[in-house]
Amino acid sequence: MTQTQERRGQKDTTAAAPHVIVLFGATGDLARRKLLPGLFHLAISPFAPDIRVVGTSLEDLDNEQFRAVADKACHEFSTRKLDDDDWQSFHQNLVYVPQGKGPKALATAVQEKLKELGPDARLLHYLSVPPKAAVEVIQMLDDAGLVENSRVIMEKPFGTDLASAEALNAKIHETFAEEQIFRIDHFLGKEAALNILAFRFANGLFEPIWNRNFIDHIQIDVPEKLTLEGRAKFYESTGAFKDMVVTHLFQILGFVAMEPPTELGPAAISDEKNKVFRSMRPLDPRKVVRGQYKGYRDEPGVDPESETETFVALECFIDNWRWAGVPFYLRTGKSLAEGQRIISIAFHEPPKSMFPPGSGVGQQGPDHLTFDLADQSKVSLSFYGKRPGPGMKLDKLSLQFAMKETDHVGDVLEAYERLILDAMRGDHTLYTTAEGIERLWEVSQPLLEDPPPVRGYNVGTWGPNAIHQLIAPRAWRLPFERVWRGKS
Repeated sequence: MTQTQERRGQKDTTAAAPHVIVLFGATGDLARRKLLPGLFHLAISPFAPDIRVVGTSLEDLDNEQFRAVADKACHEFSTRKLDDDDWQSFHQNLVYVPQGKGPKALATAVQEKLKELGPDARLLHYLSVPPKAAVEVIQMLDDAGLVENSRVIMEKPFGTDLASAEALNAKIHETFAEEQIFRIDHFLGKEAALNILAFRFANGLFEPIWNRNFIDHIQIDVPEKLTLEGRAKFYESTGAFKDMVVTHLFQILGFVAMEPPTELGPAAISDEKNKVFRSMRPLDPRKVVRGQYKGYRDEPGVDPESETETFVALECFIDNWRWAGVPFYLRTGKSLAEGQRIISIAFHEPPKSMFPPGSGVGQQGPDHLTFDLADQSKVSLSFYGKRPGPGMKLDKLSLQFAMKETDHVGDVLEAYERLILDAMRGDHTLYTTAEGIERLWEVSQPLLEDPPPVRGYNVGTWGPNAIHQLIAPRAWRLPFERVWRGKS
């Protein structure tokens, strides 16, 4: 018996019905780097049901040529060792239909795969296509009769402002009901995002202090070392704010700031996140720093006089009882000093009067609870403790936890894998809603209408110097000298 067959014998058949996944943009960069390797891992994992994949894109390929594309992608980008038997099983379940052959050819291929899986099989469409092409693809699905009993995953951005988001949602709702639509944000698919809910609501240590009485401010910091990587056409019309803040950082903010849901269910969690968005104060352009790394205008495809921001930092507030007066600082950008994904919760500092001068108390900032949202997710709680020896000298210490230290590290799904599996199960917990995305564009409107000028910054730095005035008298959590400890 092969490893694949052994795994199939262990599959959780109650988790979701068998699925045919129709992958639009099947030869694109996202498909090669994330989606095809992710679908391969799901196909051999015990967590997902039986699946078949129908790829389609503008390229004129046959089944074998597409399988060669998938083979290369999985061997190049998969983070797991590929077993030959596993790969051969997945390989046989891949077919391809060029988009140019029209809706009828697509429908025929999909129906054949549905018959293979039996009468309970469902459809999941993944639209790995530019937003401008999404409406055309949805029309193709309608023409092919592939809307009923199906769900659709849509990639960001969901509009570029309030009017375009409303128009896009209205157009999609002509074909798909809201409960069929899954607007993806891969940041929320990370294990660390759900760990925020576990930390907050499962621990009596943290939930009582998760409010304005104990928390001074919160930072959500997602710097990137990457440059445009050939995405100038997309980035010039989008910029850092539309590309990252509305679709990623605001969604993380929703998880951090939400009230306890009535249950850990998709509808209850979406309701609480949307309440946070409804409570957000419209952005003040005076509390936003926009930057552009030096050399950006020399990139191929970039306007020599471009005012597109490659960096943004901002202050925002949530005007509700829990968070009144607590600033949230968000920062992201390209070509920065490090690539990080950090949530830092800074607590109020206690009075220092009892400690003698020179003790070191307060010299390294407030206590922090830090979530690292990287693939190897980690959590750290920093605090002051006495240095061994005579006298009262204090050092900053930390308690740390890394996901790799658990006995279940092998069960961790990568972000896209988790989100695709959730969509097959009909679970909207980690997805955004039409109401939520439209409210976030409404909050963003003052900035979109009156953006501050872009400021230059050097590649490999942390952005324009104005970021320090934005957060003063506080300080940015990154860069920090503390390193994550390895497993002993």
